[in-house]
Amino acid sequence: MNPVSESLPDEPQRRRSIYLLPNAFTTANLFAGFYAVVQAMNHNFEVAAIAVFLAMVFDSMDGRVARLTHTQSVFGEQYDSLADMMSFGMAPALVMYEWSLRGLGRWGWLAAFVYVVGAALRLARFNANIGKIDKQYFQGLPSPAAAALVAGFVWLSVDNKLSLSDGFVPWAAFGLTVYAGISMVSNAPFFSGKSFALGRSVPFWVMIVLVAVFVFVSSDPPVVLFGLFILYSVSGWLTWIWRVRRARRLGQRMRNGADASDDDEPS
Repeated sequence: MNPVSESLPDEPQRRRSIYLLPNAFTTANLFAGFYAVVQAMNHNFEVAAIAVFLAMVFDSMDGRVARLTHTQSVFGEQYDSLADMMSFGMAPALVMYEWSLRGLGRWGWLAAFVYVVGAALRLARFNANIGKIDKQYFQGLPSPAAAALVAGFVWLSVDNKLSLSDGFVPWAAFGLTVYAGISMVSNAPFFSGKSFALGRSVPFWVMIVLVAVFVFVSSDPPVVLFGLFILYSVSGWLTWIWRVRRARRLGQRMRNGADASDDDEPS
């Protein structure tokens, strides 16, 4: 029998297995979000917070794997959005609520709901604006970063790295949760990092940077991760303020130039 014909039946199976690979990472993302909720219900809040960060890792992998294997699909995009709503919308809100917001009564669940609806609107707007906005910046705080902000606060506090009075912690959690929810639906531009998209091969310096990042994060994960995402969550607002001030200065210069040209005209 011709060896070429023997290999033909295996080709569709190979393509199907590659097609399932990015969706497997999305499923892992979904499982991590579900696991975070289960652990929060069992009052294992540190494990729940870590599960949210693991969901971020899986979420960052599925899109890259799909692009590297050329297996992007509309199904994958929709499945990823649904998984993100669970892992970065419902899970962080429920973890925060079970950990600290429950004691605030109606204010607690309202803060959690503000976060959930912010994540839902953020994901819906992102899907509607695919290919229509600047890829270098996200419009609003990305839902994974908002989830890391909330989960990082829980992890940091449970790990006893944050010295706050018992009466202040719920209101700090309230403020952070509402801030994350509002930031997701804002128009503040947050750097996307897509300009640093990696291909099949990378320069040697990239590996050095990755090793340095791993060492830096592993030195004290809750402190480092929460600090990094605090800086990122503020960066978009600072960029927005800088753009507004630059636009105002440009408008003022144009008005001054127009006034000067009118004065130079002969009467």
